[in-house]
Amino acid sequence: MSLQATAEQDLLKRYSQRWQKQTLQVMAVLVIILLASWYVDLLNFEKLAQGIPAIGTLGAESFPPDFTNVRNWFSPLMDTLAMSIAGTAMAVIFSIPMAFLAARNTSPHPLVFQVSRVILNSLRSVPELIMGIIFVAAVGFGALPGVLALGLHSIGMVGKFFAEAIEHVDEAPVEAARAAGASKMQILYHAVLPQVMPQFADVSIYRWEYNFRASTVMGMVGAGGIGFELMGSLRIMQYQEVFAILLVILVMVTLVDALSGVLRKKFK
Repeated sequence: MSLQATAEQDLLKRYSQRWQKQTLQVMAVLVIILLASWYVDLLNFEKLAQGIPAIGTLGAESFPPDFTNVRNWFSPLMDTLAMSIAGTAMAVIFSIPMAFLAARNTSPHPLVFQVSRVILNSLRSVPELIMGIIFVAAVGFGALPGVLALGLHSIGMVGKFFAEAIEHVDEAPVEAARAAGASKMQILYHAVLPQVMPQFADVSIYRWEYNFRASTVMGMVGAGGIGFELMGSLRIMQYQEVFAILLVILVMVTLVDALSGVLRKKFK
């Protein structure tokens, strides 16, 4: 047998083994998904079918939307918007130094790297709603606990993305700056930061979008905003008003998404 034929057989064998391995991995994932779906009754079609009439009744009670109190919602909407902006700004300000400490190529020491990663993981692991409940108990009702909850939770996620962007920078400018005798701070400022600024801006804008959506829910735990009005209407079963508030939130989310798209284009 020729060397070429042997090489082709080896290639086909490796391809077949890789295909079998990938097939087994996909099957394992599908089995886990099916088990999880069965465990939470997602595959219980009889139970799902029983809920359809109730959903239909609730939907019928929500029409037509009641905009009678729409003027009273402008202030909570502004609270929600301000909450998302302030929380995102807080997250970005604290995430930048944390990211440099949590990136392998810029962290001053392995211990600092590990501690920074643990801090980011800890902040990211606690849902903003739980943080909102804690801060409402600590500082009282209003927008402030919502800002603190959104900001701290966002530091965990934004800092992680910032750190990953720093770890993937091109080392050529860094080496050039180091060869020119630049200090560590000068290397970070002139060789690393310019490379990651577009990613930083993109992540920050995306997080603002997320925080606006999350801030609409923060009012449900007493952290102010339009979510507080939504929860109040739900408690007294004013479903027409609930539907109207949801439509207003949908319009605001659409506007925020459109604005974020414009900002992304400017930063590219």
